[in-house]
Amino acid sequence: MSAYEQAAGQSGGPWQGRRCGGGAFAWKPVEILAVVVGFAIYWPIGLAVLGWKVLQRKGYPVPDVFEFARARFTDFASRATAQRQAWQPFGATKSGNAAFDEWRKAELEKLDEQRRKLDAAEREFAEHMDNLRRARDREEFDRFMAARGGNAQ
Repeated sequence: MSAYEQAAGQSGGPWQGRRCGGGAFAWKPVEILAVVVGFAIYWPIGLAVLGWKVLQRKGYPVPDVFEFARARFTDFASRATAQRQAWQPFGATKSGNAAFDEWRKAELEKLDEQRRKLDAAEREFAEHMDNLRRARDREEFDRFMAARGGNAQ
């Protein structure tokens, strides 16, 4: 019997310190339960727990893995934002013809202005519909209060 097993036997509860298997990839019963329950609830959860255990086996400290993933996602998000900001519609690179480039720039500015007007009209319409809903709700409430015999205000 190893010193670990002796210490585990003296520690208390029936499952405390026990491991299934041996070596670096030893599974605690709670980890096995987590994988089974994870797969039973939703398979990606079980897969994530399994991946976490594999990462432990390979010697990756798990909190560092989460930090690495967060940093990678942040890098990806910042690159995507930079690309979106640098994006020019219809491959608007310089054509070599100054007159054509000026015309294209003017047309794109007109389209941007139309887009802004369309967005403003959409917001105004949404506000109008919201006001209509409020008015209808107020009418229904007033009708309810009148039918109930109470005073609406």
